[in-house]
Amino acid sequence: MNKELTDFIEAEGLQQYDPEAISAIYKKHPFRLIKRLWETLIPISLFLLGVGWEKLIGLLKNEEKARKRAKEFTDLLVDLGPAFIKAGQALSTRPDIVPRVVLEELAQLQDQLPGFESNLAMACIEEDLGIKKEEIFSNIEKEPISAASLGQVHKGTLLNGDKVAVKVQRPGLREQITLDLYIVRSIAIWLKNNIKLIRSDLVALIDELGRRVFEEMDYINEAENALKFRKLHSHNRNIAVPKIYKEITSKRILTMEWIDGVKLTELAAVKKLGIDPDRMIEIGVNCSLQQLLEHGFFHADPHPGNLLALEDGRLCYLDFGMMSDVTRKSRTGLIQAVVHLVNKNFDKLSKDFVELGFLSEEVDLEPIVPAFESVFSNALEMGVNKMDFKSVTDDLSGVMYKFPFQLPPYYALIIRSLITLEGIALSVDGDFKILGAAYPYFARRLMEDPDPQLRKSLKEMLFDGNTFRWNRLDELISSASKQADIDIENLLDKVLDFLFSEKGGVLRNELVEAIINKFDAITWNTVQSINKKLPIQIRSNSINSNQSDFMIEIEPIKKLVSILESLPGFNREIIIKKVPRILKEKDTRKMGIKIAKGITEKSMVRMIKLAAGVNQ
Repeated sequence: MNKELTDFIEAEGLQQYDPEAISAIYKKHPFRLIKRLWETLIPISLFLLGVGWEKLIGLLKNEEKARKRAKEFTDLLVDLGPAFIKAGQALSTRPDIVPRVVLEELAQLQDQLPGFESNLAMACIEEDLGIKKEEIFSNIEKEPISAASLGQVHKGTLLNGDKVAVKVQRPGLREQITLDLYIVRSIAIWLKNNIKLIRSDLVALIDELGRRVFEEMDYINEAENALKFRKLHSHNRNIAVPKIYKEITSKRILTMEWIDGVKLTELAAVKKLGIDPDRMIEIGVNCSLQQLLEHGFFHADPHPGNLLALEDGRLCYLDFGMMSDVTRKSRTGLIQAVVHLVNKNFDKLSKDFVELGFLSEEVDLEPIVPAFESVFSNALEMGVNKMDFKSVTDDLSGVMYKFPFQLPPYYALIIRSLITLEGIALSVDGDFKILGAAYPYFARRLMEDPDPQLRKSLKEMLFDGNTFRWNRLDELISSASKQADIDIENLLDKVLDFLFSEKGGVLRNELVEAIINKFDAITWNTVQSINKKLPIQIRSNSINSNQSDFMIEIEPIKKLVSILESLPGFNREIIIKKVPRILKEKDTRKMGIKIAKGITEKSMVRMIKLAAGVNQ
């Protein structure tokens, strides 16, 4: 058996990413490595020499020239193959490593490649499943309907008549990927040891990439991801996920239900189905936020080919090879960061980035705070609903490149996911703003989530010191109500939860004071009316009749009802239904005692002034 074939067999046997095992393979059998090094390092070295020379003579200061070079770099990665394409896609979400112009070009990087020979695909199906294809399929199309860097998809029909999509992995892919990862990782080690200007740990980045690519190459793992995603969204009537045929799925073969649908970017075809494209985008944004902030398990690659509009009005997700998890702590931290951003509290926002793992605790935050202020202040003046996500992330990329940021892998995938989703949305609506579309969901989470940290964030949002900001409550409730499946009664419960919580003490005091003033005004108005009807001889001149029309409203209740009345589906019976619950609250009794005491005190003061002949 020759050495190259030995490399192939050993590499194909690796089921998980293991840099030490990969290194051992190619150190024992260097011939394949030397050949691949020649194929990769020569074009990479020539490119870097050209860039280095142009930088030395100042040509790269010209943005047009810099962009041309960034485009050449992107094309080079495509030519070098799947591992380099995946590395470029990973770099496209790392503003802490890559300059803005290169980021923008890498963001266009697609992994669509020509398909491989159909006879190899058919042979792979039979080899992996251990059965003749005729015993599984009544028909399977030889020509693939699509092909990407890791595999290609064939349309087929099972013996029972079910139409299926069969994903087949490229032959020799694992060996090619492991070899290229070894080369890229070796380059990263050299850069880490010799180029001190690069702050981020490139080796850790490559290792993270390696783990993710190995997960993508394991179609059993993708099948499990699809099943988990399907279960999490089973209650959502707007979302569809293909059925997975586990019994005819293996490491290199994935069989799933064939879905007839239309890409969201094909507007005419979507409209022909009788579907509003804007509605599809709304469903996609809400689903992505639900994945991110509720489930913590999200689809990191929602490109146009993976999102289909179905005839029944549902949005279908495809391809679950690139999924990611977000911890509860990180999900809460992201919502807190949004609150501090909206409140323009850039000092706390910088601390959020430490908590989220973007900055180490040793980093001096003082110069970062004004940098955040510079990036976000102008955008926030227009309001969250009008913020341009792309321009803000571009500006933020500059800050991350300048200061010692290190992006956690989950964040890089979140940004990739949101930017991809926004790109699809912009093809439907040129004025689309993903932050504006996302804010109602953030508002709803902030209003409804019982998490103690988010309760604290809600207080930060609604209070300025000890002053309750009714306009913020109005904005939050109005934004939350834009969610199609909002439960108004449940939303009112959350408002009451906040009112009777420990954090709602200031608002309860404001409410008590307003009620005392209201009763005092009613009582005084009654006294004035009686005084007017008395004979002139015994009428008191101490009572100022000019105040007879004075009426103090119970402002907090009036404002709250006004906010709620603006919501679709609201009626006053909902408030009446909540009266028994309000009366049962222990703080209601305390408020009642304070109100009675306050009214008595005010009445006594008025009587004393009246007896003393003091005008009121």
